[in-house]
Amino acid sequence: MFKRLYGKWMYAWEYALTTRDENRVERPLEWGFEWLADFGGDEAAARVEAGEVSALEALVGLNRRIAAEPHAFFDYVTPMDFRLERHFPELYPTNVRPETLEQEREYKRQAEVGELRKAPFLRFTSAVRTPHAENDEVNARWYPAKEGPRAQGPGSSERKPRQAMIVMPQWNADAFSHNALCELFNRFGISCLRLSKPYHDTRRPAELERSDYAVSANIGRTISACRQAVVDIRSCMDWLESQGYEQFGVLGTSLGSCYAFIAAAMDARLRVCAFNHASTWFGDVVWTGQSTRHIRAAFERAGLTQEQVRELLLAVSPMAYMDEFALTPKKSLVIYAPYDLTFRVEFSREVLRNFEERGIDFEAKVLPCGHYTTGESPYKYLDGWYLGSFVYREFKRLAG
Repeated sequence: MFKRLYGKWMYAWEYALTTRDENRVERPLEWGFEWLADFGGDEAAARVEAGEVSALEALVGLNRRIAAEPHAFFDYVTPMDFRLERHFPELYPTNVRPETLEQEREYKRQAEVGELRKAPFLRFTSAVRTPHAENDEVNARWYPAKEGPRAQGPGSSERKPRQAMIVMPQWNADAFSHNALCELFNRFGISCLRLSKPYHDTRRPAELERSDYAVSANIGRTISACRQAVVDIRSCMDWLESQGYEQFGVLGTSLGSCYAFIAAAMDARLRVCAFNHASTWFGDVVWTGQSTRHIRAAFERAGLTQEQVRELLLAVSPMAYMDEFALTPKKSLVIYAPYDLTFRVEFSREVLRNFEERGIDFEAKVLPCGHYTTGESPYKYLDGWYLGSFVYREFKRLAG
């Protein structure tokens, strides 16, 4: 009886949190071939125009090609304009609730009167270009860890390697989300880049209140955003290597975990992987998730089914790259929640089954809450403990 009552209460709380923002915008279905022009998008659009195939068939075919040739799709040329800049941190909220807007005003006031310090940010031009110049300016807040003195003499070869994490928060996160995790990892001697995802905070186009272009009913743009995020993660590691860092990990939450997983599947340098909420098929999350109900509505209006949406978003689905992920040694943490209305629990458990079948080295932790309630007390502290202890332990093991 207690379990039923707890579940009923948790689902009600989760539902309330997922419906409190009233600025979600339903946009019509767009195929978005132009967003994938350099990987067959133009040719696919031409075939549709000529009546050879339907737009659905052409885009499904393009997804299958990407999944079959993932390294070609996620290949990139390392940016050449890496630079560190110092700026006042800004919130960049994605909701218009009064308490959030007041918080934003307070941060601006602190900056104006000198109560807020400027922070270092890594900036560079993304290797994947879009029509939005602000989105192509990659932004990552830099948290360098203090390093002890380097060993000298005969034992110098046994010094602790320089280690770094790349942290990617959830969809529609503000610019302060996950900063506390970066500060925690600094205490372990691990430097961090808190990476702004495409179309988030400083990268968000001026016409948007939310980071809608990262996941939307424009299928080509959604795939392009994932490609850009994966390439940006890998580019951050290129910069870290140029600074002398040797061992790398990635932490992603929700949408960030999808980007982090694909980046780790494509890049063997990522040896410590923390997935804070995980799922297999991107399309299933969009179709069944409470957070994406407005996108599902657009798909339903266009006559699409769940199975078709799964195929249309195959290229950004972790399930498509499980075998690639299993090829290189790494240690992974999967955190999931049984009362999740966004990443349904059966999808998270499917991730675990696939890891087991492929012999992937992982551990799983269960939060007694849902997706949005992970950010609420007391669950956020339990989540932080799981993430922090895993990262500390695995980087220590990796150093040894």
